[in-house]
Amino acid sequence: MNGGSTDVNMSFVDSYRKFMERNSDPRTENWWLMSGPGPLLTLLATYLYFCTSVGPRYMRDRKPYSLKNAMILYNVSQILMSMFLVYEGLIAGWWNDYNFSCQPVDYSYSPKAFRMAGAVWWYFFAKIIELMDTIFFVLRKKNKQISFLHLYHHTMMPICAWIGVKFLPGGHGTLLGVINSFIHVLMYTYYLISGLGPQYQKYLWWKKHLTSLQLIQFVIVFYHNFVVMFCDCNYPKFINFLLALNAALFLYMFGNFYYRSYVQVDHKKTVTTVTANGKANGVTNNTVTVNGKAKEC
Repeated sequence: MNGGSTDVNMSFVDSYRKFMERNSDPRTENWWLMSGPGPLLTLLATYLYFCTSVGPRYMRDRKPYSLKNAMILYNVSQILMSMFLVYEGLIAGWWNDYNFSCQPVDYSYSPKAFRMAGAVWWYFFAKIIELMDTIFFVLRKKNKQISFLHLYHHTMMPICAWIGVKFLPGGHGTLLGVINSFIHVLMYTYYLISGLGPQYQKYLWWKKHLTSLQLIQFVIVFYHNFVVMFCDCNYPKFINFLLALNAALFLYMFGNFYYRSYVQVDHKKTVTTVTANGKANGVTNNTVTVNGKAKEC
């Protein structure tokens, strides 16, 4: 019985090793966190455990930390990192070399191919640093903002980026990173301004439009990866499918957030305004006031 279990385990380990040797990019295998999935999965498990259990319990009887200066520094660094990633993604391929319809991965050691591989790793590194978003929420006792959408997004993005660095550091899927980094330039600019104090709130009228841009981002990524599955392109169809599926899930969840945050809220404001105006004009529940007396409409 134990011998059979050992054989199965050895077979699994052997298959895993062969898969890694056959599909991993040798250029990136010695880069940080690229030895295998274990270190990243351990990091993400620790992140989720802290943000959903240990952190909230630690903060339960404590006052929220301010962290204003730390968050200003963090947001500025994220803006600069995102600008760097947009620049690298464009210069290494998407500005004039890459084909938007079909772009295979260049596994050579040419300067541009290696530069794109490096940009993919830096994108992965940025997704790791972005886990601090949730940690700041915990330490500031903003637990209501730690939604399933938030945790899913911050957990899946490092995994997708890790797969990119390990197997496909370049090619068709990297457009996602360029678009996402551009959105993050705007997003962390919003966070930076909002963290400066209440006197700056008047400059944050564009929050709704930022969410709209995030939705557009997912539409573009979905289309860009879905269409290529039906053409002859030397890029893994399975990866295109996963990227399109993930974009569709994000589109659904962010769309639901947009509807609840803006469409429903605007509708309630409209109803409240109409009701208030009706009362001010003497109209309530199909009743109009004439000479101080109520009559049915």
